[in-house]
Amino acid sequence: MTTPEQDRAAAHAAASRESASLAIDAGTISARLDRLPATRSIWKLVVLLSLGFFFELYDLLYTGYVAPGLVKSGLLTATTHGLFGTTGIASFIAALFAGLFVGTIACGSLADRFGRRAIFTYSLLWYTVANVIMAFQETALGLNVWRFIAGVGIGVELVTIGTYIAELVPRQIRGRAFACEQAVGFTAVPVVAFLAYLLVPRTFFGLDGWRWVVLIGAHGALFVWWIRRALPESPRWLAQQGRLEEADRVMTALEAKVQAEYGRPLPAPEKVVATPERGRFRDMWVAPYRSRTLMMVIFNVFQTVGFYGFANWVPTLLIKQGITITTSLLYSSIIALAAPLGPVIGLAIADRFERKSVIVVMAGAIVVCGLWFSQVTDALLLVALGVCLTLASNIMSYSFHAYQSELFPTSIRARAVGFVYSWSRFSAIFTAFLIAAALRQFGSTGVFVLIAGAMLIVMAAIGFMGPRTKGRALEDISH
Repeated sequence: MTTPEQDRAAAHAAASRESASLAIDAGTISARLDRLPATRSIWKLVVLLSLGFFFELYDLLYTGYVAPGLVKSGLLTATTHGLFGTTGIASFIAALFAGLFVGTIACGSLADRFGRRAIFTYSLLWYTVANVIMAFQETALGLNVWRFIAGVGIGVELVTIGTYIAELVPRQIRGRAFACEQAVGFTAVPVVAFLAYLLVPRTFFGLDGWRWVVLIGAHGALFVWWIRRALPESPRWLAQQGRLEEADRVMTALEAKVQAEYGRPLPAPEKVVATPERGRFRDMWVAPYRSRTLMMVIFNVFQTVGFYGFANWVPTLLIKQGITITTSLLYSSIIALAAPLGPVIGLAIADRFERKSVIVVMAGAIVVCGLWFSQVTDALLLVALGVCLTLASNIMSYSFHAYQSELFPTSIRARAVGFVYSWSRFSAIFTAFLIAAALRQFGSTGVFVLIAGAMLIVMAAIGFMGPRTKGRALEDISH
């Protein structure tokens, strides 16, 4: 009989012998990672990164739930005076997405330069501090400035987490890993919705309830260093940087843990694919990446109209249809309970269906449910359609986050994902004002007609231009 400690030591020694027998290069590291069984250690890494995504989504999506409180406090107005007014909810939303645009397009490449682990940590701390300061602002200008600064950090984090997960997990669970990330992350939606329902209409210790919603989310910083300790740097990134010995150490340690849990020798790496060590911005504009870049830019410009056009405006849309502020927040809380269910469904289907197909089908569901939502006033039907919209949006969300991370090689993955994703942030700056204008002029129907048009473009772009990625190695997709 051997002890668990002896089993782990034997597994570590076996993994060390195997890695020593292989020539170490970027292709070898990727092949060794892709052959790993999905044991507890692999899923632990996914869950830890997903916890970071939870705090990120809390900060990203509390906008719609604190909006009625901001209006009630007199800091902002529900609609804008003129298309680009700076004292309405639309300007607050636009400030966030302007920051997200800067964070993704200008700073997304930081993770390619300094590593996934470091940027994951410091971007989370950045937007947490910015949100604490924003919670004590007393003017529309102060709110918008600090919401912009927080948005920069959130934008960097969005790019980094997706890149990190794509590179840390073996190919056979990549879809489920993103579904897990989104399932954990989107539990933030019912949490923030419920907190808003309890706190936004009230004042505690002299502070408006919306400020407490923001400050509670800022407690995510307390978990950052704990999460960071247990995360290794991406071995794929280390290998691309020429830090082959470090990459080998990370892989050897991970292989030892996985083999001890697996209980038998690991499968042999299937193949070794050599990849370039450095990447440049212009690499996105050569075949086959040029068409993928253009496709994802088009997709991201229009997908955000559907996703945030509903998520950030749920309480306001309900109020526009004659629901009171308190009741709208209650309905929004019920709808928000569905947010993590979409990715939970994804845990069962994510690696069974082609991701591009799932994106197209869910965009179509948003068209149908959105137009129907705009035509009803019955409470039960409103909530049911709101749940359907939320499920469709969040299934599409985990699918496209996985998809865009798969389309580019490790050398430019964070840079390319940051670039294409930044266009959704840029689009959202103007989407907030367009939705506010449509709501003012045409009511909820006008908002959902706008969303339907955007989703039809999404369906065409992905349906006609998107390559297949299910079950393929990242390096295979790249070539």
